[in-house]
Amino acid sequence: MNKDIFLTNNLSNKKEKFVPINKNKIGMYVCGPTVYDDPHIGNARPLVIFDILFKVLKCKYGKSSVNYVRNITDVDDKIIKSAEEKKILISNLTKKIIKSFNEDCKFLNCETPSAQPRATDHIDLMIKMISKLITKGFAYESNSHVYFQVNKFKDYGKLSNKKLEDLIAGSRVEVSENKRNPEDFVLWKPSTKNEPFWNSPWGKGRPGWHLECSAMSRFFLGKHFDIHGGGIDLLFPHHENEIAQSRCANDTEVFANYWVHNAFITMSNEKMAKSQGNILKIKDFKDKINGQTLRLALMSAHYKQPLDWNDKLLNDCKNTIEKWYTVYLPLKTSSKIPDDILLPLYDDLNTPGFIANLHKLFDRAINGNDNDKKIFLSACNFIGILSETKQEWLDFKKKKSLISEKDILKKIELRNKARKSKDYKEADKIRDELFNKGVLIEDKDGKTSWKIK
Repeated sequence: MNKDIFLTNNLSNKKEKFVPINKNKIGMYVCGPTVYDDPHIGNARPLVIFDILFKVLKCKYGKSSVNYVRNITDVDDKIIKSAEEKKILISNLTKKIIKSFNEDCKFLNCETPSAQPRATDHIDLMIKMISKLITKGFAYESNSHVYFQVNKFKDYGKLSNKKLEDLIAGSRVEVSENKRNPEDFVLWKPSTKNEPFWNSPWGKGRPGWHLECSAMSRFFLGKHFDIHGGGIDLLFPHHENEIAQSRCANDTEVFANYWVHNAFITMSNEKMAKSQGNILKIKDFKDKINGQTLRLALMSAHYKQPLDWNDKLLNDCKNTIEKWYTVYLPLKTSSKIPDDILLPLYDDLNTPGFIANLHKLFDRAINGNDNDKKIFLSACNFIGILSETKQEWLDFKKKKSLISEKDILKKIELRNKARKSKDYKEADKIRDELFNKGVLIEDKDGKTSWKIK
């Protein structure tokens, strides 16, 4: 396909034509998980969005031309705190969560990145970068801590498009008597007795969170690369700090050319967050919903827009895939996908536009020949949908119903009695119980019907 790729670049706040530094060696770095707890649906959105961008870039420039790096943060205050709360070793916690994360990626049918480096494997690079920043006068040591001095970097705040004083006022800045200025951020901190540590010129300690991405992106992609991605919550301070320390350490005017961020997932239009008590973990869906359904739901809204998460969204996506499987046939090789079908993905990863094109292709396929079906299936496969055989899809449907028909009818009878006595709380409880066991019930014309989700 000869069409250009366009991406919204948060560095300019504009949609821009993507022009690679070297079309045969495209570099993309995406911030991965901090492995202190099992990944949730909010974490899943960037996994799917940047997986699609990876596919689009390979489609345009060739499979061997894209180097996609996604890090794993396996040393962090959150990890230390979580291990203490769970009363397990930090190494056991990180091993468990990394395993869970990789299983979730497989469940969502995401490709494995070109590299998935762990922070703890690159501490020496971070120490070297800190030393360089101190030598250049951009960082200072204070009481076994090392801080980046923000006012020494003239372009600080350019990504966030705010002045330094606004960023400070609008964020939770760590207060410390060790800092020269409140806005300065930590590059190295001392470790207490039971915390993980590495030897450094400033004593036993560990790196600050922002530093690892600067060190690892340089190692895998160089001082200047094409695309840096992540969730919108990382734009400030994480990505802003990455730019500051990387440009100062690397003597470059540019760190990454394009900064791409996906918006939040919400529930009832509120951000999904632990403080809201509305966190949904990916693993909790595995016995209830096929991974393809989850993947389609995650791309149902444009990545720049918030995605409101609800049961209707999931049910609609499940019904769509169910319908699409009616034209399934095994593919030995993929058919060429027409350029006009792919076009929305080239235009700033417009996944809703591409899904609309899939519906058009399906209408042709259901009334057409095998070639029409192959084109439709190839287009679905391109975004990681209909990747299982029809039998695998049907087998999952049978497996996820965790209750017998006899028990379903018994529960419906109890619910009807609760509704008749106006005990709606109990009726809702029974409905939710059935839903969690893979059964969807519907009240219509005074009667209750049910079906396996």
